[in-house]
Amino acid sequence: MRHQVKTKKLSRTKSHREAMLANMATSLLDNRTITTTETKAKELRRVVDRLIAIAKDDSLQARRQVGRTIKNKNVVKKLFADIAPQFRDRPSGFTRVMRIGFRRGDSAAISMVELLTAKPKSEKEKEKKKEKAAAKKK
Repeated sequence: MRHQVKTKKLSRTKSHREAMLANMATSLLDNRTITTTETKAKELRRVVDRLIAIAKDDSLQARRQVGRTIKNKNVVKKLFADIAPQFRDRPSGFTRVMRIGFRRGDSAAISMVELLTAKPKSEKEKEKKKEKAAAKKK
């Protein structure tokens, strides 16, 4: 029976699972989107939503709690400076999991996890340049 069991094991030991989810959370916070299997995506969503909820406090204790999971100092700074302020009014649901399809090799369900934040200025500028280039070609 699975009473009171809250996490999926993902066929890994506890230390391996925690390290993998911490690395995936770091990548997600750094890049805004990440593609992975559906089960990992759902577990990753739980981890990242908790980190953002803690980061909304913006205190020394919050930075230490987030630092336990996110080892990259630049990503921690980005989380507290850029990402968490965008979620001030929102109580929860900071990420979205969208199903993409199936992996070619083993037919595993693939999903994309993304933060529900506004795109950074650099990404917006890249999109504008692509649109201008496409318009010139026509």
